[in-house]
This record gives sequence, structure tokens and C-alpha cells, in this order.
Amino acid sequence: MKRSIMIVEDDESLRLSLSKTLAAMGLEVIQASSGEQALESLSDHPHACDVVLLDLNMPGLGGVATCRRIRESYPLLGIIVLTVRDREDDKIIALDAGADDYVTKPFPLGELFARIRAAFRRAKLIETDREAPIESAEILIDPAQHRVVKRGEPVHLTPKEFDLLHLLMRHLGRPLSHHLLLTSVWGPEYGNEREYLRTYINQLRRKIEDEPARPRYILTENYIGYRFNDLAG
Repeated sequence: MKRSIMIVEDDESLRLSLSKTLAAMGLEVIQASSGEQALESLSDHPHACDVVLLDLNMPGLGGVATCRRIRESYPLLGIIVLTVRDREDDKIIALDAGADDYVTKPFPLGELFARIRAAFRRAKLIETDREAPIESAEILIDPAQHRVVKRGEPVHLTPKEFDLLHLLMRHLGRPLSHHLLLTSVWGPEYGNEREYLRTYINQLRRKIEDEPARPRYILTENYIGYRFNDLAG
């Protein structure tokens, strides 16, 4: 089935340019010039698209509110936000509203396409059994057997290290905030323990990275959190 994407952008020239380029990549493209129009289109055709490319800086309902509404109604839909705001707080607000990823304008098209491909892969992964093995480059995690393998060799992790790695790999390529990682793995009372999380991330890197000081897999999103690098992107 042909993959589809909705572009929600009030700048007509950018919207049309992106639509033409993405259509040339073989994607089915749906256009919306506002958050309101995007929500109406999704309501009329809830299974019409797999990923939404959403501008944050729009008049009317606005990008953050639109993102939150989409995420509440369509929890499995991929959302990538486009923003001219490069402040870390703005990115965190977008992620907390339900965005899967963000790209800062002006952006290289190659970066945007990689993010879109990653969003399609994440959507496919979410549809699979939570106990299904996940593989990215040389790393394989098998939740059912509670094992991690790198280049065919077992990697011994503690239970919390395993849970943290599993959460990161289930969201390949997606930046996950400190708060989300902490509350998901350790519980709500750990939501602000960033140093605690940093310690576990360092432990994981020592066990799975070739060069822990120059990680390939577990990447730092400055002031935001971490992402497991989608090396296939």
C-alpha cells in the first residue's frame, strides 16, 4: 500500500514545493493550510495518512494545539513538526504535545527525508507485538527472551538497563525527553532525576558502543533527552 503524508503548512509556496518533492518520492500527499483544516481532513478520513508534517508557527489554532489534538485522537499517527524556533524549550513543548520528531527551518531536504522515513518505520514498529525482536544495525533486542545481541555476541544488561534500551529502540530515531524516559522506566517519582538517567545512559554506552565517548547508537539531544540512532535513515 502506498505510504501517505499530510503537510500542514500555511506558507503556500513551501507547502506546494514540499508536496511536489514528496510526491516525486512516491508518497501520496495531502495538503492542509491550517490546523483546523488538518483536523477536519483527519476527522473525515481518519486512515488517510501515516505521517503528519506540521508547521508549529501557524495562525489560528496553532501548531502546538493542533499537535496535541492530533495525538489525542490518533495515538499511532507519526507527527514531525517544522519550526523556525530553535530554542530548546520550544522543542520540548512540541515533544510534550505529542510530536515524534522536529526539524528546524531552514532544513536540508536530506535531513527532512531521513526523519520522514524514520517516522514510517516507527509507525510500522508500533503496529508489531511489543515482545517482538527489534534490530537496528548490529544491535538486536529480544524482549521475549530478555536478551541483547551485538554482532552476534550477547550483551549483559541489568533489568533497568534493558528496559531503558528497549524503550529507546521501540522509538528508533525519535528524541525522547528526560522526563519521559525517567517516568516510563523508573516511575513518576523519578521525573526530575536527570543525573540518575545520565548515569544509566553512560552505563549502556559502555556496554553497546564501540567508542562510548563518541556514541553511534544512543545520541544526546542537548537539553531534551536521548534518541536511539536510526542508522537505516
